[in-house]
Amino acid sequence: MATATSSQKVLSLYRDFIRHGSKFSSYNFRDYTLRRSRDAFRANMTETSPEKIGSFIAKAEQELAVVKRQAAISQMYTTGEHLVVETPRKVK
Repeated sequence: MATATSSQKVLSLYRDFIRHGSKFSSYNFRDYTLRRSRDAFRANMTETSPEKIGSFIAKAEQELAVVKRQAAISQMYTTGEHLVVETPRKVK
């Protein structure tokens, strides 16, 4: 069974993936990142082995670092154009 600490870490990683994946300016990258993150976490949701959970957490941390970097780069080169399938974002 997963410990409370690892469960909190996994939940925190999941939230970070969703938060940073939502920052992509391109609809295609944003949608892919969010969909892939959800699918990966759901696929490993029932894992109980502490060793496997630890390796999943380590891999997720590496992939999160990539998502953070790519989202930051994506925001630097925005065109301001949106696809028809996108819902308009509210400007704050």
